[in-house]
Amino acid sequence: MSENPIIFDSQTRSLGGTEQNWCKAVAGGTGITALALQVSKEPNIPLFKKSLQKIQNDHPSLNSVLHKNASNGSPSFIINPPIPSIRLNIMTMSKTSELLRTLMSRGSNNSLSPLHLILEHELNINEWSDITGRSLCMGGLPLWFANAYTLPDRKWVLVLRLHAGICDRTTAVSFLKELKEAMGEKEGGYKEKGNMGIEELIPSGKTKKTLWSHGKDMMAYSLNSLRLTNLKFKDVKSPRHSEVVRLKMNTQETHMLLTGCKLRGIKLCGVLAAAILLAAYSSKRHSSNNHGKKYGVIFLNDCRSYLQPSLSIHEFGFYHSAILTSHEVKGDEILWNLATMIYMAFVNSKNNNKHFSDMADLNFLMSKAIDNPSLTPSSSLRTSLVSIFEDPVIETSSDAERELGLDDYIGCASAHGVGPSIAIFDTVRDGQLDCACVYPAPLHSREQMQELIANMKFNLLESFKMEEKLET
Repeated sequence: MSENPIIFDSQTRSLGGTEQNWCKAVAGGTGITALALQVSKEPNIPLFKKSLQKIQNDHPSLNSVLHKNASNGSPSFIINPPIPSIRLNIMTMSKTSELLRTLMSRGSNNSLSPLHLILEHELNINEWSDITGRSLCMGGLPLWFANAYTLPDRKWVLVLRLHAGICDRTTAVSFLKELKEAMGEKEGGYKEKGNMGIEELIPSGKTKKTLWSHGKDMMAYSLNSLRLTNLKFKDVKSPRHSEVVRLKMNTQETHMLLTGCKLRGIKLCGVLAAAILLAAYSSKRHSSNNHGKKYGVIFLNDCRSYLQPSLSIHEFGFYHSAILTSHEVKGDEILWNLATMIYMAFVNSKNNNKHFSDMADLNFLMSKAIDNPSLTPSSSLRTSLVSIFEDPVIETSSDAERELGLDDYIGCASAHGVGPSIAIFDTVRDGQLDCACVYPAPLHSREQMQELIANMKFNLLESFKMEEKLET
């Protein structure tokens, strides 16, 4: 197979409303997706590049560039551009060591691993911050990049960085799966015929809503957002970037957590949301007002199976929708009861098709928040306390991963533009929970978020102890 992409005649595709919103969000710092893989076996760079080229040829969205029309300013994707969009940069050991020294000298970074530091570094490289000027002079901006970093201790970090307009979490997971297969020189049959925005694939009637209902719902969302409680902001003036805290649980703890969810007929997202709401409430316990606090939770769900026609997980693009819920916490709740209430609120909204019917409303409000930060508390651009996915990523180590020498990896997206105070990207890997928790700094500090996540884990572990007492 040739390493050069198969070039067809270029095509221009207009963006759907959700894709346009992500172009605005990514330009401001939210939605830069990074997959960072640490390997202990020297990577075969020619094979790595060949594998990336194969995946690019299989997926039109990866073989596209982002262009902005000079006359009307509307963004579009140019598919199969004359210049291939793949960008592979190799960082030598000396350059990587210099970068790590610089990163470790900042704040509380000196305790972080090289993989963690490089992931955060990549989350904050924004190639899309000036869409108009750069896309016009370059004929379009690439929508993804690949970098390889050489570490001093015979380890390497491979990173993929993608624009959210072409990459939701399902896309990122499938990309990684296809990459591991291609690196193992296995043939995959994932070639797409084409792609389009989610709005064009929503089943007929699912978005039906009267003008009055649109206005009423947007008013309700706007007023509710003013009543939501936020985490304490540490620095509202300095330029922002994304940082990450990891939450890990061992096999036994993870098993107990998943068993507790199964017994109650709820999903992991419900109990994780409940644990972090209780942790957030306890962080405000010494305030003058100890009454109930209302928090916003955004659930993200993959809509591929609900679309017409339905899409497979190997159809790349952004096909998630958001459901915004709010919940009052008084601090005396039993975690599992709160988890069930939170999860059922999400399920009820989904059963009422709010993941489709409210899509345009939430996109509009998100766009207005980007354009008018002052509409949000302290101009923070915070839309909720937390965002979380309906389903976790389930991973089991394979022979292909062992052959590649894959030691560890983290996947998540930036959140320092518009978005929640904390975005949870949960994975159950070989039976162990591993969450990448992304937050905007210095709006929130690393110490603040480490304490919040520690309290979240404490709440989960305490719920196990309470269950054991009830069983005995």
